[in-house]
Amino acid sequence: MKKILVTGGAGFIGSHLCEALLAKGNEVLCVDNYFTGSKRNIAHLLNHPYFESVRHDVCFPYYVEVDEIYNLACPASPIHYQHDAIQTVKTSVSGAINMLGLAKRIKAKILQASTSEVYGDPIVHPQVESYWGNVNPIGVRSCYDEGKRCAETLFMDYHRMNGVKVKIIRIFNTYGPRMHPNDGRVVSNFIVQALQNKDITIFGDGTQTRSFQYVDDLVEAMQRMMATADDVTGPVNIGNPGEFTMLELAQQIIDITGSRSKITFCPLPADDPRQRKPDISIAKSLLDWEPKVPLNKGLVKTIDYFKTVI
Repeated sequence: MKKILVTGGAGFIGSHLCEALLAKGNEVLCVDNYFTGSKRNIAHLLNHPYFESVRHDVCFPYYVEVDEIYNLACPASPIHYQHDAIQTVKTSVSGAINMLGLAKRIKAKILQASTSEVYGDPIVHPQVESYWGNVNPIGVRSCYDEGKRCAETLFMDYHRMNGVKVKIIRIFNTYGPRMHPNDGRVVSNFIVQALQNKDITIFGDGTQTRSFQYVDDLVEAMQRMMATADDVTGPVNIGNPGEFTMLELAQQIIDITGSRSKITFCPLPADDPRQRKPDISIAKSLLDWEPKVPLNKGLVKTIDYFKTVI
């Protein structure tokens, strides 16, 4: 049994990770300030003898004895991370500093949940880990993009200077049960609109692409990354290389839900990437991992969840 700290553990991804770590016999400490996380996401875990939940903001130091740390704390959808851009940067940067300081003191392994947003609006396609990205440092999305880029810098500097055992993964678009219904992400937006038979709003002309991975695939990859040798730092892309246009996604959701929704178009937001698709060659060779859940099957499970919350 390991003692494992999960920051952002009451969030969409964090709650699934807590669940998986408990299922493998670990003791899990979930830390969350509940800005975007929800007690509903972890309610079914609260009576587990090896699960503990603490309300805490990672912008402030936290002291605990654990073996591993998964640093997931940060709002990840544009609506939420732009709501308080300064706080978003502080969560990524101060949160990384505080968690890395903790890992250094207690000699714990620490994994950073970074993001495909570090690639910005990419001019390399598909995106490989060696690509440095195309990010607007003063744009409306930069609080998240640059915050995560800085967190990666801090992780590597703590590793080089202090010998901290770090792991960095870059997470591509992820979906599944427990997504926030109002988080503004494309999958949740489309599903909520379809279930209510409202117009499905596509930003731009709908030809822009994304790659969607089901949350269970991501959680498996995170654990495999944490289990790698101490000299393996990453970054490693974790995503599904299947690439879909927004129009294709909207049509799949309409078909699955049997919705009467029509598709409407709105102006594309500033700095919105035109293409997003991971090269997962390193994940395949290093982690012996690749996603298993196809989009249509994952959407069915996600839609079933949303039927219970809206």
